[in-house]
Amino acid sequence: MHLTSLQQTVRARLISPGDPELPVRPTLRYSSAEPFAVHIDFPADVSADGEGVTWIFGRALLEEGLEAPAGEGDVRIRPCGWARTVIEFHSPLGLAVIRFGTAPLRRFLLRSYEVVEPGTEDLGPDLDHGLAALFDEV
Repeated sequence: MHLTSLQQTVRARLISPGDPELPVRPTLRYSSAEPFAVHIDFPADVSADGEGVTWIFGRALLEEGLEAPAGEGDVRIRPCGWARTVIEFHSPLGLAVIRFGTAPLRRFLLRSYEVVEPGTEDLGPDLDHGLAALFDEV
């Protein structure tokens, strides 16, 4: 039986220059409904407005960032030594730098492959219908 979604709470540290590191417990989520995306949900107690925050980025970016610096946009991922991985979240409000253990991130990524194997991602019939409609009008 194949999973259709998964979630995993992990330990991490919010890194701010000049301030002590703050422990956080984000939840990683993956679903076959969005086969290219990874979600990271941050609890309300670590957000500027007191509400939970979710960041969404590509599963391929997570895979790349576990091995070498990756990303050019709002989310950038890079190894930090052999046991840690840093994810930077850039927004108009500022920058959040979160340090994770690499092993839990890698475990989550491998578990996501049980939900949808790499290379077999499918966006479903909506994309097919949309493309058909687009090309029929050309």
